[in-house]
Amino acid sequence: MGDYNHLSQMVSELGALGTSTQYIFTLGLVLCSILSIFFVVELYRVCKNFRINTIPVFLILAFSVSIAGAGIFPYPQRLHLLIGMPAILLILSPFLSLILWKKELPNIKLMSILCFLIMLLGFSTYWPDFMGNYLGLKQRFFHLGWSVWFIYLGYGFGQLIQRTKAS
Repeated sequence: MGDYNHLSQMVSELGALGTSTQYIFTLGLVLCSILSIFFVVELYRVCKNFRINTIPVFLILAFSVSIAGAGIFPYPQRLHLLIGMPAILLILSPFLSLILWKKELPNIKLMSILCFLIMLLGFSTYWPDFMGNYLGLKQRFFHLGWSVWFIYLGYGFGQLIQRTKAS
């Protein structure tokens, strides 16, 4: 898509009906969703073993299912928007972990706040006056936020497991 502009165009346009990237985009979203569901299952298992509240983990599951639906129903289909909407619940995962996961993970407060704020910048797509016509850039903040959140959770829970094995 030589005329696609990552700064001004939506991410979903990469997988829009009839584009040359539609099927690779769909495959990527569905694969990401499947891997995310495996990640959620493992996070849930670890949380249960360590008696850590699982609510922030379940919010990730809403995101996981939502991105698969957004891939299966390409833009501009109405179901693309409707099934993609639960993904916004993901922003509550770092927010609630700040409250519910006191000191279980290293640097939980810092990373929860950081990821929450980065994802919140993604919601600036609803503020047209903020960064003008850079819808794609604003949307990518949400993607950056969840990517950093997932990496942190993988690292943080890995550290928790390692500390337990060492003691």
